Amino acid sequence: MNKSILFLIVLLIGLTSCQHKKQVSFSVKNIPVEQYESFGEVLTAENIYYKKEIVKRYNNLVKGDTVSIAFTGTVNGVCKAKGCWMKVAMGDGKETMVRFKNYGFFVPKDIENDTVIVQGRAFVGEMSVDDQRHYATDAGKSPEEIAAITEPKKTYSLIAESVLIKN
Repeated sequence: MNKSILFLIVLLIGLTSCQHKKQVSFSVKNIPVEQYESFGEVLTAENIYYKKEIVKRYNNLVKGDTVSIAFTGTVNGVCKAKGCWMKVAMGDGKETMVRFKNYGFFVPKDIENDTVIVQGRAFVGEMSVDDQRHYATDAGKSPEEIAAITEPKKTYSLIAESVLIKN
């Protein structure tokens, strides 16, 4: 076989193996830790999922199920009283309510729109009207917005063991 044909075969094999694959997760080993501030326990998850993939994971849960998971997203809201919870965007317009394991740590109160990586126990549930109103008060919502909450709602929740906030 001449060198030109061999080169062409190797090139074709290389190109077909480099086809674009949808990335749904990345390894914890690929996190540039110096770019993040850490809260809670050390992040130990093997894979960290992106927004669309975490929605799929939550959609596979029914009330009462829990799963250990880690994912990255953008903070939509945070408790203005003491940083004791945050809401993280997951994709498809959904978000998860993140609270912290045994109230062992809190996050800064000014992290809206920041990128985070959270690890913990994910579950679906239902939030009562009273709880929704409590969280709306914590978030600084207006009395009119709080009064408009009249129905329980299905929730995606996570009890975080660790949180990384991108600097």
